[in-house]
Amino acid sequence: MTSHTTSTGAGAGPGARRRLLRELLLVVGLFAVYKCGRMLATGRTDEAFRNGTRIWDAERTLHLPGEGLVQRLLLHSDALVHTANTYYAAVHFPATVIFLVWLYVRRPAHYFWTRRVLAVLTGAALVIHLTFPLVPPRMLDATHLIDTGQVYGPTVYGAAPAADTMANQFAAMPSLHFGWALMLALGMIAATSSRWRALWLLHPLVTLVVIVGTANHYWLDAIVVTVLLGAALLLVPRPAGRSLIARRSVPGQRPPPLPAPAGTEPMEPVGAAR
Repeated sequence: MTSHTTSTGAGAGPGARRRLLRELLLVVGLFAVYKCGRMLATGRTDEAFRNGTRIWDAERTLHLPGEGLVQRLLLHSDALVHTANTYYAAVHFPATVIFLVWLYVRRPAHYFWTRRVLAVLTGAALVIHLTFPLVPPRMLDATHLIDTGQVYGPTVYGAAPAADTMANQFAAMPSLHFGWALMLALGMIAATSSRWRALWLLHPLVTLVVIVGTANHYWLDAIVVTVLLGAALLLVPRPAGRSLIARRSVPGQRPPPLPAPAGTEPMEPVGAAR
């Protein structure tokens, strides 16, 4: 017997297309609000550098591994560090969009759950960005790290943070690069049934190595966003089990008998042995 899965995606039609367009506009709108909100934290250079020193000292007090250890591993190869910069610049947002679109089409309940979790996480991150401006380690002299994006390319940031109108470079804490990647992995694990689904955790693992090795984030940036994600997961109810995932047929297993009307004998499956 050939195993198959039943389509769980939204049906094609004007109504489905309108719902998809509405969801796309909602997600893009939330992202635009977040980006605009982050820009409100620009111009607080002195405070951002003071906070950077505090975070660096706190990591040493906690005996966390130095970010320089990861960067030195990347700098063993120009191709490796260039790949890390490309991963940082090009994978984060497109991977999240593809993930959300796939969930919307194939696992609608998991999509709405994921969207709500990401909205709570991103909102909490925005509050911290506004109240706790923080320079990334690549800007802090005490770290002795280099800006791999500027040196090896590619980079999404301008060389002069004060003149960068496209991004707020003082919003290192927490790292949504890592937070979104971790939610992507957890969402795919929750929404699929493959025995290999735990491999999705490689995405946040690689992201963690990249954000630290390129000196765009401290270890504590990833730790804080993990705590925030945990809180968001506790606040947002998760879809029950994997109810939207079709069960695979098991070879040799007979389907259960159909329920019979009252007063009649149960019907046996077609082809059942007598």
